[in-house]
Amino acid sequence: MTENILHEPPVAGDEIDTLLGSLDRQRRIFAWKCGGLDAAGLRATTAASSMTLGGLLKHMALVEDDMFSQKLFGRPPAPPWDTVDFDADPDWEWRTAADDTPERLTTLWQDAVARSRAGVRQALAEGGLGRLAAYTGSRGESPSLRRLLIDMIEEYARHVGHADLIRESVDGLVGEDQPAE
Repeated sequence: MTENILHEPPVAGDEIDTLLGSLDRQRRIFAWKCGGLDAAGLRATTAASSMTLGGLLKHMALVEDDMFSQKLFGRPPAPPWDTVDFDADPDWEWRTAADDTPERLTTLWQDAVARSRAGVRQALAEGGLGRLAAYTGSRGESPSLRRLLIDMIEEYARHVGHADLIRESVDGLVGEDQPAE
């Protein structure tokens, strides 16, 4: 069976397609803003921030795995996250992205997205949007898949804005949607 990936939320779809379409729209814009650059482009900064597109790629790969593997299913961190002491180095993914090639960063993020999509499909089959995550927060509550999807959409929306500013400073690329080829 081929997976149907929505490129944007449907105009009048159900809740699942609206959430997944919104998340994949943010992922698509993020991929476009980070795509096609060499190592220098992925290391570029703007204004007073040290944030880079490469750092964003690595950070979002970490967030994808954290949200839809560790939190949703209680799985242990996968490589490369499994060997990092985030208490000692909380900015590890941001700091080390400059050491990775553009191909490595893109593959790391794309693989994390693929794992996330598979995990979300599994969770939907197991209990729908109301399926509770294995993770329990500091207040003793476990979020639903619905809440994790909303949190991920918010995470992407925030970082797509960062990526937009950084990418414009690198080569002038602007816009909300990639031009049709």
